[in-house]
Amino acid sequence: MVNRPRRLRATPALRGMVRETRMSADSLIYPIFVREGKGIREEIPSMEGQYRYSVDTLPYVLEETAKAGVPSVMLFGIPGEKDECGSGAYAEDGIIQKALRTAKKEMPELTYITDVCMCEYTSHGHCGVLDGQEVDNDRTLPLLARTALSHVRAGADMVAPSDMMDGRVAAIRETLDQNGFSGIPIMSYAVKYASAFYGPFREAAGSAPAFGDRKSYQMDFHNRKEALKEALSDIVEGADIIMVKPALSYLDIIREVANLSNLPVAAYSVSGEYAMIKAGAKLGVIDEEKLIAETVVSIFRAGSNILLSYFAKEIAAMIREGRIG
Repeated sequence: MVNRPRRLRATPALRGMVRETRMSADSLIYPIFVREGKGIREEIPSMEGQYRYSVDTLPYVLEETAKAGVPSVMLFGIPGEKDECGSGAYAEDGIIQKALRTAKKEMPELTYITDVCMCEYTSHGHCGVLDGQEVDNDRTLPLLARTALSHVRAGADMVAPSDMMDGRVAAIRETLDQNGFSGIPIMSYAVKYASAFYGPFREAAGSAPAFGDRKSYQMDFHNRKEALKEALSDIVEGADIIMVKPALSYLDIIREVANLSNLPVAAYSVSGEYAMIKAGAKLGVIDEEKLIAETVVSIFRAGSNILLSYFAKEIAAMIREGRIG
């Protein structure tokens, strides 16, 4: 035989030399939950090893994240009070606004990205203001733009709208530009499916809808072409990074979006993916580290340039120590 593919698998050095998918900790983002209160560092029951922090304990996890080699974090806020229009999302003294001011002072070397949505702040748990029992898309847009602007004024380096309202990227881009923030990038949750993988997050953030579901604005997981339509729409509206969420069940979509545009593609390995690996490891039926490595590589191999993961600190250590790369 002339062609023997096994020749290039014979030794670790050869395998490393020809490896197609390579990763860097620079591409990792660690999600963090911040809530009202003081002295809080409470473990999330459905997400073993993940915590909610109050603003005064936030520097602890920020320092831990920086030391792990993860350069960026995504902040999710849990307000003390909620109302029908989610006013805590854009309040000057809102939880994210306070967290940003503290974070930028204590750990300015990190990059701070904020989730821009209404679901954690509305009393009904939906991602926008309601008209009866339906989310009113167009009335929600100014509130999302106002939220993004308040985050940037408080110190956000990037904003990430996750609401899935039509036209929200354009509304946010216009508002930021008009207020002198044309240099702030938007990471759009452009391709966000209505997924059962979000369950642990909704417990962590207290954002489960009080009635119905989010299928009228998040995407049907049967659809592939719709993902390309959503991505193209956000690109035209001014998105700088396109996100696909969740990650593992949507590797084909990550590849499609990566092929569609030269914009960077992010993937969010969501709470349910994290919880499944943790549960399997606890039962002793899987090797946690090996499964983390395999799933992470699959996401980057599919075409992602950026990964949001609750395992970000562990992944950075694995990259640094040569256990994944």
